[in-house]
Amino acid sequence: MTDASAPWWRGAVIYQIYPRSFCDSDGDGVGDLKGITSKLDYVASLGVDGIWLSPFFRSPMKDFGYDVSDYCDVDPSFGTLADFDALLARAHELGLKVIIDQVYSHTSEEHSWFVESAASRDNPKADWYVWAPAKPDGTPPNNWQASFGGPAWTWGPRRRQYYLHNFLKEQPDLNFHNPAVQDAVLDVARFWLDRGVDGFRLDVVNYFVHDPALTDNPPSGGERTPARTYLFQKHVHDKSRPETLRFVERLRALTDQYPERMMVGEIVDDDELARQREYTEGDHRLHTAYSFHLIGGRRGDPALFAEAAPAWAGASGWPSWSIGNHDVPRFPTRLGGANAGPEQAKALLAALFALRGTIFLYQGDELGLPQGRVRFEDLQDPFARAAFTGDAGRDGARTPFPWDRAQPMAGFTTASHAWLPVDPAHAERAVSTQERDPASLLAFTRRLIALRTEEPALRLGEAEVLAAPEGVLAIRRRERGAEVVCVINLGAAPAALSLPGLAKATLLGCGLSASREGDSLDLPPFGGVIAKLG
Repeated sequence: MTDASAPWWRGAVIYQIYPRSFCDSDGDGVGDLKGITSKLDYVASLGVDGIWLSPFFRSPMKDFGYDVSDYCDVDPSFGTLADFDALLARAHELGLKVIIDQVYSHTSEEHSWFVESAASRDNPKADWYVWAPAKPDGTPPNNWQASFGGPAWTWGPRRRQYYLHNFLKEQPDLNFHNPAVQDAVLDVARFWLDRGVDGFRLDVVNYFVHDPALTDNPPSGGERTPARTYLFQKHVHDKSRPETLRFVERLRALTDQYPERMMVGEIVDDDELARQREYTEGDHRLHTAYSFHLIGGRRGDPALFAEAAPAWAGASGWPSWSIGNHDVPRFPTRLGGANAGPEQAKALLAALFALRGTIFLYQGDELGLPQGRVRFEDLQDPFARAAFTGDAGRDGARTPFPWDRAQPMAGFTTASHAWLPVDPAHAERAVSTQERDPASLLAFTRRLIALRTEEPALRLGEAEVLAAPEGVLAIRRRERGAEVVCVINLGAAPAALSLPGLAKATLLGCGLSASREGDSLDLPPFGGVIAKLG
């Protein structure tokens, strides 16, 4: 069983909920907090340790909640603060921790702080955002590019200066060089900690601080015509600044005043694994962090997972891992291709669970949902519309969750239309269908989570990548004398290997297929074993 002395979040499995798309309680076609509360029994039945809620705060929804206009209130489309309190109480009754998104890098342009800051150069919040004069020819202060494409600067006519935005122009960047801004952000964190949340997921945590000299970024030296202008540069001056770590340490000191709280940071950087380690080093920075190493992967081959484990050998920090979230195409399609089947999805999930770290599952991962199909005219995400090349982009991962195949709109809403359409292929994989099938992705995911809870070596143990044939991932996990080996064939061809001690090992019944004869394994395509040695 789990080591009671370890913090609850180490090796935990946390389920990400995207509120707009999880469950609609009031029939307006948009998911909400009451809808989430009504489905927490299902979430608890998965065996997960907690939930991460994507933003539900007041917002004009230009980036669907990642443009916050009031950090300390609930957007009416999701409900009220009382609804959040009820959700939190019910989750805690079920033994679920609750982590909430915190978007500190930037606010909405409609936040009262920015409205005041943009009004003049001499108001009390004039220096709360990153403002800079134009060059003599009227062009932006430097060459920095926004993540979604185009210059990271927009002209503010009242101040006659440019303001910085690393993302949409409606998302101005806060100025963390100003101590008053840091203090205000800490007050926001304190508000939610006092309310009883168990932790924070910190959006783009390494973007908080910029180079005050506004030095131009150097060219990336990569492909000549990348998909976004952002990729033309090495982002050495507009993110991952050393000053960010000093603020993270202030935030950690605040969080540590509350028992059993945690922070997980999102890292977006060229050297993501090294940056993950930097931001979690010691016991005074983030508790854990994840990056786009797995989420950004485009092929579900062993190397993708094998590269993750040795990067943390000997590290004092703790990693987190996920193969899906609201910002990337769903993992079966992204890692397995358009025709990926359920057995391949099972193998990819098993590879994720073989890693040392905290695991994040995105809603629908447990059902093996493929990338959702959304017509151009139905797209809502501004980036998906701007960059449309036939794929639904981020909206393809945000379509409504399928609860019941027999109900209209797959049980997500009683409305005739939802904010995004329900994909018929998702309705075929609804919870109601998979609950009745012991061979389903849902049943398989529950078994994986249960094994992680029952076996300390899987939850907390060191990870060692073993030599294996092409297409096969083999990882040994060790914890206090216990030893578990995970062997997963991620390839479409059969494979075989031999492992000393396998003949006497206890097969833990994860739900993957393989045949054992002595120390040898025969693995069908996307087959595997999880075995306890000794």
